[in-house]
Amino acid sequence: MIRVAVADDQALLRGSFRMLIDTADGLETVGEAGNGIEAIDLVRREQPDVVLMDVRMPEMDGIEATRQICASTDTRVLMLTTFDLDSYVYGALRAGASGFLLKDTPPADLLTAIRIIAAGESLLAPTVTRRLIAEFTNRPEPATSPARELDGVTDREREVLALIARGLSNTEIAEHLHVGLATVKTHVSRLLSKLQARDRAQLVIVAYETALITPSGR
Repeated sequence: MIRVAVADDQALLRGSFRMLIDTADGLETVGEAGNGIEAIDLVRREQPDVVLMDVRMPEMDGIEATRQICASTDTRVLMLTTFDLDSYVYGALRAGASGFLLKDTPPADLLTAIRIIAAGESLLAPTVTRRLIAEFTNRPEPATSPARELDGVTDREREVLALIARGLSNTEIAEHLHVGLATVKTHVSRLLSKLQARDRAQLVIVAYETALITPSGR
C-alpha cells in the first residue's frame, strides 16, 4: 500500500485528492495539511511514501517545506503547480522535489504519477515537465565549474546526463544513443552514485548548475 499525504491550502482540493486516492487500488491517504508547517509535521508523524505538495501556501510555502522534508525523511515530494508558477520550479527541484504536475492533470495521470514517484523514479519525461524545464532554466543560478562538479564522470555519462536534463526517458536516451535500455539504466545508476543525487530530478539540477547544458540547450 502506497501511503500519501496531501498538502494544499484549499480544503476542497485536498478533499478531492483524498477521495481520488482512497478509491484507487493500492493507495491510501494518511492525512492532510493546509500549509508548509503542517505538511512537515504530518510527514514526520506519518512517514508517508509520497506527499502531494502545493507551491504557494500560507505560513510556509511548498518549496521550503519540501527542502525540510527531503533533508530529514525518505518521503518523496510530488509538486503541484500551474504555468504561472514556473519561476518556482527550479527552487523546488533544488529543494528535492521528485516531480511536477499541473493541478488540472487528469485523475488517472495523477494516480500514475504517485505510483511512479513512490517507486523511486522522477516525473521528468512528460511533455508538460519539459515545458517547465525550458521555462525555469531561462533564469538559472550561477553555474559552478564543470570540471570540479563532474570529476570522475565519463564522456558517455556526460552525454546521458545532458539528455536526462532535456527531459528524455531512458527509452528515448537508448534510441538517441543507439544503445540498449539496460546500458542506459547502468549509466543512470552510476551518475546517481557518482553525483550523490537523490533521483533524476537532482541530476537535472547538476547538469544545469555545472553548465553541462544551458537554457538554450547547447
